[in-house]
Amino acid sequence: MSDNTTPSRSAPVDSEGRKTAADKETAPNRSTTPPDKSTAPDEKTAPDKSTVPGKKTVAAKSATPGKKTVAAKSTAPGKKTAPDKSTTPGKKTVAAKSTAPDKKTAPDKSTTPGKKTVAAKSTTPGKKTAPDKSTTPGKKTVAAKSTTPDKKTVAAKSTTPGKKTVAAKNAKVPARRPRRGPRFSVARGWFPPLGTKGKIALVVSLLTGVLTHGYHLFRYPLYLTDEGIYMQRAWSVLRETSLSPYTYDYDHAPLGWITLAGWAFPLPKQFETFGTAINTGRFLMLLVHIASVYLLFEIARRLSGSVLAATVTAFLFNVSPIAVYFQRQVLLDNLMIFWLLLSLFMLLRREVTIRAVFGGGVALGMALITKENAIFFVPTFMYLLYRRIKGSPSHRFTRTLWPFAALSPIGAYVTYALLKNELLPSGFDFDLNNPPADHVSLLYTLWWQLNRNQGTLFSHTGLLQTSWLVRDKVLLIAGVCAMVICLWIGVRNRRRNLGFLVAGTLAFGYAFYLVRGSVVLDFYVTPLIPMFALNVGMVTDRLLKGSFASRFMRGAHSMTRVAVPSFVAILLLASPASGYLVHTNTEGRTQIADQYQSKINLTGMQHAQIAWVRKHVPPNSRIVMDDDLWSQLHDIRPFYPYAHSHWNASSDPDVRDKLFKKKWQYVDYIIMSNKMRRSMMLNNGDGRENWILKALQNSTRVWSMTRGNIKLEIYRVQ
Repeated sequence: MSDNTTPSRSAPVDSEGRKTAADKETAPNRSTTPPDKSTAPDEKTAPDKSTVPGKKTVAAKSATPGKKTVAAKSTAPGKKTAPDKSTTPGKKTVAAKSTAPDKKTAPDKSTTPGKKTVAAKSTTPGKKTAPDKSTTPGKKTVAAKSTTPDKKTVAAKSTTPGKKTVAAKNAKVPARRPRRGPRFSVARGWFPPLGTKGKIALVVSLLTGVLTHGYHLFRYPLYLTDEGIYMQRAWSVLRETSLSPYTYDYDHAPLGWITLAGWAFPLPKQFETFGTAINTGRFLMLLVHIASVYLLFEIARRLSGSVLAATVTAFLFNVSPIAVYFQRQVLLDNLMIFWLLLSLFMLLRREVTIRAVFGGGVALGMALITKENAIFFVPTFMYLLYRRIKGSPSHRFTRTLWPFAALSPIGAYVTYALLKNELLPSGFDFDLNNPPADHVSLLYTLWWQLNRNQGTLFSHTGLLQTSWLVRDKVLLIAGVCAMVICLWIGVRNRRRNLGFLVAGTLAFGYAFYLVRGSVVLDFYVTPLIPMFALNVGMVTDRLLKGSFASRFMRGAHSMTRVAVPSFVAILLLASPASGYLVHTNTEGRTQIADQYQSKINLTGMQHAQIAWVRKHVPPNSRIVMDDDLWSQLHDIRPFYPYAHSHWNASSDPDVRDKLFKKKWQYVDYIIMSNKMRRSMMLNNGDGRENWILKALQNSTRVWSMTRGNIKLEIYRVQ
């Protein structure tokens, strides 16, 4: 191998001072040794700085006399260098990098693999230019261009892999854009993740629901008439494969008690698994409530984008006294709430898939054939679906699939009535003064319910004053205020505040149903409870966020968001005025609320009443009673097949005309409660229960029990 290197030659210059193409400096595959320090006349060479192994450096081209050039880096002995490429006039060549011993170097290209080099701009005379440092893979580096005479060029410094270089000393680094917060949009399905805090809040909410609704479940409140009606119809589905033990008059859609029958069927003792049929139904209500808590928590979080709003919503839904009172009971409204929340949850998925749309539609249809007043929530669901699928490629198919799925359960219900020839009344006669006598009718019953009225709800004798505000005025008043605020926020900016608009219209739609003047029963307020809780939770979160605009509150951001709601919750629980944990009884003493007081055993009074009947009343006796006792007398031995409620004894032709013959002498016992007596008086507007009231006048009381404002009695008819 030769120890001499070929000195670099000066590039020829034409008549105009331009550079011409130079010969190659080294022959192909020639061995080279470290460069000699001798240079061409009047030329100076500045050695390149050492580079990191594996990097390429850029050397300046040979210049015309009088110029200073940068010498190529020396290579270790025994190394081979690749030949330099010839350059066209006005272009530079890149010197070969130093390589490890016995290694070959590729022809000079751009610095790092896959990179391109761009010549730097020429500078003014007398200035020194520093070429760009080598950059990380994928970046472009700038090599020094030829300079004017008497200029000095400095070889580029190599950098370690993965580091970024600066183009010039005085170059400014562009400022980074501030990171945006998590995107949130109800219409597009951009929901923040649940996170660790959200999971903890959800678990606490579920456990709270189990505690508040599960404790004292079978003792409080008293078994109600409607609980007995739904359980007797579930008994009929399971025992007789019919929708009712009496003539089914389509007063309610049947999915609710079909669900109860399906729940009782696989249990070990079926209706008596938890003691009585109503207890078995109440345990299902507990499971339904827990599932509803989860759905409501997620709905509130996705409509507001806040875990705090979801936590406040679930808290009110769990501990409200009016919620505990009605949501423990076997009511169709509780099952309807579950299906409605499930349908809303499906529409608030991150992606509006065909499966989600179909499932949400079916769930809404299930709610409608559980209880018909779910129809007042439908407009909000339709608007939410429209906003979710707006602009979607499959919006035409989706907006057709959803109503089809919702109408499928309703179609099955209508088909059932049509097959039994009970869809239309005889002669297509909808005269409310002359009900059809030959058979019942689905459409006639719906028309009759739409025309029922009872006056205003806001009278001093209405349920609002006598029942609802007495049980929980905090949630009802705060819920109305929050509903108005949500509607105001949502209407002002429907595009940005879709969640507030949905929450406000859900509460407003059902509130309109309650105040429109039709007949309203005590438990009809149940579906309004989660909607009010949702509105209060969202408004609470918005108010707390708005307070952080001031500098004083901004420093306590994370602590305040937890401390303020917790403090309010403690006040609600501890204040006797709220009645959530403690309340003031009729005697003026402060005590634990009835739903948490273990000494209160209201249902025990009814168990004692049934026990006396089984001990002293023969099974073949003809009994008039309330519906809450029906299942215990018909499903537990000894059976009482002639025990019927006063509703059926006065309205069902088979019971009224065949068994009792509409005469008080055919009645043996009357099992009475003060609530049943009041119902008989209200139901006797047309005199249908006169013969039962006359039997009560000709009877003797043989048993009674009183506790608070509840009075149970048994009469023997003479």
